[in-house]
Amino acid sequence: MTHPATRQTATPQSLAPASVPAARILIASFVGTAIEFYDFYVYATAAALVIGPIFFPPGDPAVQTLAAFATFSIAFIARPLGAAFFGHFGDRVGRKATLVASLMIMGLSTVLIGCLPSYATAGWWAPLGLCVLRFGQGVGFGGEWGGAALLAVENAPPGRRALYGIFPQLGAPVGFITANLGFLGLALALSPADFQAWGWRIPFLASAVLVGVGLYVRLKLTETPVFKAALEKAAPERVPLAVIFTKYIRATLLGTFAMVACYAVFYLSTVFALSYGVSTLGFTRPTFLLFECVAVLFMGLGIPLSGWAADRYGRRPVLLSGLVFTASLGLLMGPMLGSGQGGLVLGFLCLGLFAMGWLFGPMGALLPELFPTRVRYTGASVTYNLAGILGASAAPYLAQRLSEWGGVGWVGLYLAIAAGISFTAVALMEETGTKGFRLDNA
Repeated sequence: MTHPATRQTATPQSLAPASVPAARILIASFVGTAIEFYDFYVYATAAALVIGPIFFPPGDPAVQTLAAFATFSIAFIARPLGAAFFGHFGDRVGRKATLVASLMIMGLSTVLIGCLPSYATAGWWAPLGLCVLRFGQGVGFGGEWGGAALLAVENAPPGRRALYGIFPQLGAPVGFITANLGFLGLALALSPADFQAWGWRIPFLASAVLVGVGLYVRLKLTETPVFKAALEKAAPERVPLAVIFTKYIRATLLGTFAMVACYAVFYLSTVFALSYGVSTLGFTRPTFLLFECVAVLFMGLGIPLSGWAADRYGRRPVLLSGLVFTASLGLLMGPMLGSGQGGLVLGFLCLGLFAMGWLFGPMGALLPELFPTRVRYTGASVTYNLAGILGASAAPYLAQRLSEWGGVGWVGLYLAIAAGISFTAVALMEETGTKGFRLDNA
């Protein structure tokens, strides 16, 4: 029996092989997303630990936490704008230039957050500056993932697009564990007073060095053969965003809703769980950060396994199985995370992040495959980042309110509903793994 991946049509990359070695392409795709995810997760971790009391007026810690989670959501609102902006130039000018620009914007915003004064020093100017720079993070991140995914999959040989597509996805666990290890090391090395006074700034400032490494790698790239072939065939679209919302609105909507559960399970298992574990369950910061560093290894395991399976069996079966698992996990959140017992809490985090990895792995190929080359950067980026608004932007905030209202079991129900929404979207999709990349908009 022929596997889905072996029935793909001829692709431009098989006719015009990349002049850059595959290893360099995949490393560039991975390194850039790892740095961008690091920057994004540094803020997520800080939002759960210190942003509230530092940047907002003194008072009820729960109110400060909700305010911190509200600023966390700003970047997700900005991400589709960044996706549309960078997607426009990525589809018209090329993938390389936009990837360099998005990395610079993200890195600069992150470093400047580490330089901001506190509320005690600057009053309301402090949270205002925080919101502006968080918006900048979102704009930069919005242009990053789509370009990195295209860099990998548009250079992939036939039958291996999902496998190549895992490299930008692997940036997520690496960026996360780097950010968490940074905060864990600081929490162990510094007193709580020093950590809150200045120690939390170090992971933000360290982004400057990482961005320099990413720029060095990416400046050595060339355009993908698929994009070059598309330009030879016809002039680029004048407004790619208009094309995806007219000719490809169904693909845009299905791709967006397919990603919702992936985002929800991740941010509930990390940002919300970290805040809940420290403030409600009574775990120390170092203990819970260590739990999450262990759990993210399971995410790193799920990504390559699901990428391999998606090439062998198809994208839809892999995602549907992962969504059933995610819905079941939502029903276990109350008994496991809510128990407060170290073993059960760690077990839930490991299962949650494995589920995220399993869902996230095939997305590096699936979302680009929904769109033709001439609007692929815009289409993949917009769907990925619109899903961030629905599945992630308000997830920690809503989870915090639900847990305060009715307990953590209601947060699990929220996760199960998100999985049901994504299951429906994937079930309505065609199997994209059987098709080659199209050069036109037919």
